[in-house]
Amino acid sequence: MNRQGARELLRCHAFMHDDLNHPQMQNGFLGMLRPFQGELIEDNFHELMTIIEVLADELQKSSVERELIAELWGICQYTRAWALYPDSMLQRNNLLTVEQIHTLDKWIDTISYTVMVLLEGGGTEEALSNYRYEKK
Repeated sequence: MNRQGARELLRCHAFMHDDLNHPQMQNGFLGMLRPFQGELIEDNFHELMTIIEVLADELQKSSVERELIAELWGICQYTRAWALYPDSMLQRNNLLTVEQIHTLDKWIDTISYTVMVLLEGGGTEEALSNYRYEKK
């Protein structure tokens, strides 16, 4: 995956792509949550982590593109607002299992940590260490 492809996919996962009919929009990370179809798509999480790895150099620059941060921040914040907060729409309507809540929380924590370390200039190996450890 190259940078351009990574940015294109990230826009889809963040539901920020210009083409609202893009096939990846409906099943991407945020797309799988609204409307929620009862299952989490684990491949979305792994694809996001690959995207972050491809864009790691961009996230470690002294000046980071606003849209890139908005896409990553949006994925984390909307997931919390829609699924992780106790009064979120998915929890309030009993649409998530306890296991799904735990899984989403772990995914968002991993994404947030990885992006934070990259923004702090901690390097790709350190940023992805938790993800790679958990993946084993």
